[in-house]
Amino acid sequence: MDNWDEVRTAYQVARMGTVSGAAEVLGVHHATVIRHIDAIEARLAVKLFQRHARGYTPTEAGKDLLRVAQATDDQFSQLVGRLKGQGDDVSGELVVTSLASFAPLLVSALADFQREHPGLIVRYLTGDRLFRLEYGEAHVAIRAGAAPDQPDNVVQPFLEHNVGLYASADYIARHGQPNGFEEFSKHFFIGNDDENSRAPFTRWLRAHVPAEAITFRCSNGFTMQEAVLAGAGIGFMSKWEAERHANLVEVMAPQPDWAGTLWLVTHVDLHRTTKVQTFLKFIKERSKGWSL
Repeated sequence: MDNWDEVRTAYQVARMGTVSGAAEVLGVHHATVIRHIDAIEARLAVKLFQRHARGYTPTEAGKDLLRVAQATDDQFSQLVGRLKGQGDDVSGELVVTSLASFAPLLVSALADFQREHPGLIVRYLTGDRLFRLEYGEAHVAIRAGAAPDQPDNVVQPFLEHNVGLYASADYIARHGQPNGFEEFSKHFFIGNDDENSRAPFTRWLRAHVPAEAITFRCSNGFTMQEAVLAGAGIGFMSKWEAERHANLVEVMAPQPDWAGTLWLVTHVDLHRTTKVQTFLKFIKERSKGWSL
């Protein structure tokens, strides 16, 4: 294909479904989009789209082009992400991702790191989904659970994450504190709504607490912590997080089989860059003062 502008235009029309939508994304006039589509269809001697009042629908040939163009666009995005992370100084963007529940620790550290490097723009992305390092979505990921096994990632053990069972003082005042497993059935517990969760403490809870006693269920660790603080029941919290709240009562101290490992994950193409190495050194040193 001699004219990649036409391919790019056809891809955006297939993706957006309308000429006007593709024109807006590409920053060109809608007449340019129509001209490119007509030209590529004439050159290939095949219809890529069915035209109708609501827009453009890809034909089978158009869907083939969309798949190839999507892969090409992903590869370019991956390349751009890697290029952005290269350089000999600590400037530009630093993208770090973790679970939202680690924000109280990481935000302070990231702010201090930025103060040491005033030319830096920090992007701290939280959420349950795995940001794709191979596509340049993040420079450094802090992940919990089993060791990440994605290809081309550099994985380093970071910290042990200790969790205990806690309840609010208000809950204890209303329901008392259980004395051993035999009293668990008389209490209310907070758990993960995902029955397939592989977190060690979640598996332990299902094994030792009757299902009917797990009366408040959440989709992530942050909301489970909020439920504990609100007095909805007894639930797991990080030791370091619980120590920040004076109104919490420790029901059971952190147990070894509840603990999990946090991992520092970087992509092999960015791992040795000055920016990533500088941040890794900083966060490892900072974490020595964390009581997890």
